[in-house]
Amino acid sequence: MNDSDLTGRRILAIVTNYGVEQDELVVPVRRLRESGARVDIAAPSAEPIRTLVGDKDPGVSVEPTLTLSDADPSGYDLLLVPGGTLNADSLRLNDTAVGIVRSFTTSGRPVAAICHGPWMLVEADVVRDRTLTSYASVETDIRNAGGRWLDEPVVRDDTGDYVLITSRTPDDLKDFVHQIDAALTMSGLGSTRQV
Repeated sequence: MNDSDLTGRRILAIVTNYGVEQDELVVPVRRLRESGARVDIAAPSAEPIRTLVGDKDPGVSVEPTLTLSDADPSGYDLLLVPGGTLNADSLRLNDTAVGIVRSFTTSGRPVAAICHGPWMLVEADVVRDRTLTSYASVETDIRNAGGRWLDEPVVRDDTGDYVLITSRTPDDLKDFVHQIDAALTMSGLGSTRQV
């Protein structure tokens, strides 16, 4: 659990209704809510979100709080984009989801993406000249989109118009959530890399 009080902070997580990596959604949402933040989970439909573990094993079912089409990005402080190969590959084909990513980046609000989640950033064309990490198989896509890729647990890039926080896998969730917390509280970065 985080030591910070995030009361009053609002986070929007965007996912599909099938295939999001369980811990990349559940762990940050739980920890942020425990710290007092309001976290909404938006999916294409109001049906339950069926998570997966390791892209193949059934995970827990999560209820979305709203649909992507009902989400007003302007009401949130940070965008959370969990991974999961199936989730990220389907989500990047959703024009509403891509528009939500662009809304955050053009307005200067932080975006946090993990694992395959940075595919959304590539699709929205917002990684050019930015430094980030991801699941290793997304490295080439990031480089082809003009980004710089690092193999590190978490990378926070403050060099552009918005704060970009990225991580590689569920193994990096502790560092990932710490950086989300830091972005929301405007605190320091601790021992993680800032570019």
